[in-house]
Amino acid sequence: MPQVRPTHIDLASILAEPNPSVDLRLHAYEASTSNFLRAVTNYANRAVAEITKHRNAQEADKKRLAEKTVAVKAETNQCKVKEIELLAVMEREKEEVREAETSITALKRQLASIRETCQSVDAEIEQYRALTANLKREKDRERQTLEMHAAQTGPELNACETRLRCHIEGIEKDRLLIRFTHIDKLDIDCEFSFVLDVASSSNQVITTTPPLPNLPILLNELNETRDIFHFIRSMRSAFAQLVEKH
Repeated sequence: MPQVRPTHIDLASILAEPNPSVDLRLHAYEASTSNFLRAVTNYANRAVAEITKHRNAQEADKKRLAEKTVAVKAETNQCKVKEIELLAVMEREKEEVREAETSITALKRQLASIRETCQSVDAEIEQYRALTANLKREKDRERQTLEMHAAQTGPELNACETRLRCHIEGIEKDRLLIRFTHIDKLDIDCEFSFVLDVASSSNQVITTTPPLPNLPILLNELNETRDIFHFIRSMRSAFAQLVEKH
């Protein structure tokens, strides 16, 4: 804005003029005043704009702070909820751990009991193995004895079967079937037989074909003498006598 320099007024000269007048330079004054008012207005407007800007910025900051506060509070509440949930989960896990420890303790007791049972069973198995081994040795000795007796009596048995025209075979445990032929001269193939049970100390005849009336006497003699070959000869003689009577 141009500055208006003050003008020196010569009052005597002015008054000496026919129509004295003073140039107040109102136009310049008005222009200066207008410029001043414009400058003041611009300054005021800039100040108001700046104040409004700062106010808006403060309002925006307040709004952001309020929103952030709400978000922080919401997040804090969520964290508290999660904390409560985590505490509940931890409590459940503690309870599960206690239950697991109780189960493990019970299983350990069961395992100890099972081990004791296994040890007892192993001991029994060893006893049974020892007993089985003893029985096997006894059976082996018995088999050897029987084989030895069989080797000794085999020739006698063959001779007995040949001489007495009979066939001796085992039909069941401790039972012998003795069959005779060549007794009936009219039918030499006709068989006469009996089943001898030697399971007990008292020998028994289970059945005879045909029946023999004097069988009890022959059995008593067998049980007294324990001579089976003599008993077989006696049974053949009894069958032969029975045929002759008829």
